[in-house]
Amino acid sequence: MPTLRLDCIRNVNLIVVHCTASRCDRRLTPDDLEAEHRRRNFKGCGYHFFISREGIIFPMRPLDRVGAHVRGFNARSIGIAYEGGLTPEGIAADTRTPDQCQSLCFLIRMLLDIYPESTVCGHRDLSPDLNGNGTIEPCEWIKQCPCFDAIQEYAPFCLKAFRRRLFR
Repeated sequence: MPTLRLDCIRNVNLIVVHCTASRCDRRLTPDDLEAEHRRRNFKGCGYHFFISREGIIFPMRPLDRVGAHVRGFNARSIGIAYEGGLTPEGIAADTRTPDQCQSLCFLIRMLLDIYPESTVCGHRDLSPDLNGNGTIEPCEWIKQCPCFDAIQEYAPFCLKAFRRRLFR
């Protein structure tokens, strides 16, 4: 992994977890992901990191560059996408492998050390609250991505980062 220059880090308060919405029985390489985003007229991959099924973490976009992964939140967020998110039949599902789960945990902890004020959420959690009740419900999700509750799964990491901040 490349070294991080802390003098050029943006003001970030969100770490957003995504899936690539690709079938878990088909390969998606970092180059494929880059090409897919360029076809959509992005200036390269919109995510900062990509995690393969084997758990390999690929840096895709420098941390000092604003991402292109969640409209309205890009300026203050870091985007992580894991390979998969669809069953072989094309149905949205949590297809993370144990290696991906381990790498996601590692990467999120690392990013929380750099951005200790951040919280972690899934792309779906940034959908608009259409009925105005203060809760983003499944019927309001623009996408199901990442097909698991990232807030609940990674909230303990945010608490640990908060505690580290308090006792420094």
